[in-house]
Amino acid sequence: MCRFLVYKGKDEILLSKLILEPQHSILTQSYDSRLRLDSRRPHNGDGFGLGYYTPPALGPAPCLFTSTIPAWNCINLLRLSSKTTSRLIFAHVRATTEGSLSDSNCHPFHRNSLMWMHNGNVGAWKDVKRSLCMGLHERWFSCVGGNTDSEWAFAVFLDVLDRMGYDPDAAALNETGFGHAVLRKAMLATIKRINALIADIPDKGRKEREEGLDSRSLLNFAVTDGHSVVCTRYVSSMTDEAASLYWSSGTSWQEDQSIKGRFRMERRDKGADIVLVASEPLTFERDDWVIVPTNSTLTIHKQAVMIHPIIDEYYNPNPSYTRSTGFAVSKGLDTTEEKERGA
Repeated sequence: MCRFLVYKGKDEILLSKLILEPQHSILTQSYDSRLRLDSRRPHNGDGFGLGYYTPPALGPAPCLFTSTIPAWNCINLLRLSSKTTSRLIFAHVRATTEGSLSDSNCHPFHRNSLMWMHNGNVGAWKDVKRSLCMGLHERWFSCVGGNTDSEWAFAVFLDVLDRMGYDPDAAALNETGFGHAVLRKAMLATIKRINALIADIPDKGRKEREEGLDSRSLLNFAVTDGHSVVCTRYVSSMTDEAASLYWSSGTSWQEDQSIKGRFRMERRDKGADIVLVASEPLTFERDDWVIVPTNSTLTIHKQAVMIHPIIDEYYNPNPSYTRSTGFAVSKGLDTTEEKERGA
């Protein structure tokens, strides 16, 4: 599995303040991931990627930098992040589940102004891939450049958005944004379509019983149009826990000058000038980070954070319901709930 990070701020931030300098930065998570338990592949070293938005004069599309070099060993990442600022940043370190080691498989993925990341897996991928691909319009089928389940899930999102009447290639929409409500609706429809395709796998029940087919998906997605951000923490199961996801907000992201690498989210008032979303917290200050509930969306719009439950066949309205962490752990991931109980 992977790790990802989202930054959205009123002001630009130097990328190194997120990528390199914090004690538990996403660079550190590429070789020391505290919530990733896979002893077979203990590192997120199968490449990395950055995506960030530049001044409007340069166009609505984000700038992307990806590499198959492990993040901890890429001198160009250090050079770039120490001289680049942005108000909206996606960062991702990869541990392969599906797809080969190549630049085309490194997150984030993008189409015009839209940018996408994923941490997790699409369940029963080898059995569902063909039907998923065949259900796409030719334009979105052809835009996939790699062979990961994550990029194909992005193609589903683009197809869903198009069928809703919002063409991902429309110049006007890419300039002004699609709107947070549209992005969230398309995200929910994407998850629904993936679940439906998996449910329709021929002989699914027999394959699960006799061949050990695992049809459960871990779908921690993040998408942005350069204006709003929608993230999900999701597992297609009533009994299992999802992979970890946290968020933090405040008025400034500051380093303690007395302790190198110790950052804090300062809150001088009730505003949220900065919002961070991360697979793992960037600091060890527990009060700075909030758990995203399992099977929920987190939306950032004009610095406001909105969390909504994903109400489908895997939804449980009981807030005290305890899910099993076994599935996420089997994928090399810990869960936020297990971490909280064990603390």
